[in-house]
Amino acid sequence: MDKNIIGVRIKDIDMKFRVEPELFSPKGIDKGTLAMLSVIDFESSDKVLDLGCGYGVVGVLAAKIIGASNVVMLDKMNAAVKCAKENAILNGVPEVKIYESDGLKDLPEKDFTLILSNPPYHADFNVPKEFIEKGFNRLVIGGKMYMVTKRKEWYKNKLIAIFGGVKIWKIEDYFVFMAVKKDSHYAEAKHR
Repeated sequence: MDKNIIGVRIKDIDMKFRVEPELFSPKGIDKGTLAMLSVIDFESSDKVLDLGCGYGVVGVLAAKIIGASNVVMLDKMNAAVKCAKENAILNGVPEVKIYESDGLKDLPEKDFTLILSNPPYHADFNVPKEFIEKGFNRLVIGGKMYMVTKRKEWYKNKLIAIFGGVKIWKIEDYFVFMAVKKDSHYAEAKHR
C-alpha cells in the first residue's frame, strides 16, 4: 500500500485517507479526533461543518453516515483542502462541499446542527476563540459545537461564556467539549 495512504475503521466504516507530510497527523488518525468522534452520534437530519478539516477524516466519516449533501468541510491550508477533496473521492463521497477559508470568513453556509473541530491548540487562543464565537453564529438553535483539545480550562470557560454551558469528556489525554446553542445571543451578553 502507498505509504501516504492511511487505512482506518471508525464507527464500523472502513475508510482510506491520502495524507501529506505537511498536514496535521500524517502518520495516523489523530487520537484527539478519534476521541471526539467516539462521543458523537450523527443523525440523518444533521447538517455538519468540519471546521479545520485537515485531510478530511471527520467530514468524510460524517458524509458516509448522513450523506455528502449534508456535510461542509473547510480548512485555511490549500494542501489540506486538496487532500480532503481527494479523500472525499477516494471514499465515495465526492459531492461533499469543501472550502478553502481562513476560519469562517469565506464560508457561505450557515444553519449547521453540528460543528466539529480539533483546533490548533499549540498556538495562541486566537484561532479557537474565533472558531467558538463565529461558529456559534453559524449554528441553528439546538445546534451543537464539539471540540477536542489537550487543554481544559480556557476552552471550558470560553464555551460557557458563549454558549452558557458545556459538557466535557476526558478520554485518555484529551478533553472533548460539547456546547449547545440555546439562544441566538452569547450567554455572557445576556448578563451585562
